[in-house]
Amino acid sequence: MNLEKVIAGFFIILALTMNFGFFYGDPTVLEQHNRYELFAAIIVNLIATIYKLGDKTQLGAVLLATSLVADIQLIGAASIWALGEYVIGMNMEVVTAIISFSGGALLANITSVVLFTGDVLKSKR
Repeated sequence: MNLEKVIAGFFIILALTMNFGFFYGDPTVLEQHNRYELFAAIIVNLIATIYKLGDKTQLGAVLLATSLVADIQLIGAASIWALGEYVIGMNMEVVTAIISFSGGALLANITSVVLFTGDVLKSKR
């Protein structure tokens, strides 16, 4: 068993599940989406991105790209939240933008997990 692959897989799947935990709920009700869960999802996604930096294969490049997309989407969601909270005020448009950005990150994380799982299944023992 390759310990590095286990740790990388752990963070890739944890990033997906934390992102889903934040995304799940009514997209128009911000109270159903925890700001600390968004922060934790950002941190775990950044850790998963760091683990993907070491892979020099073509698949590794695609995995890194999906991780960077998820990072940008989640940081964008947090930025919109801060902008809505402290500058323009929270309204329905801001809330749906936050959840939409996290939904984009969720799709990137799903793609990452599917690619990672496919790579593990095709690799030889």
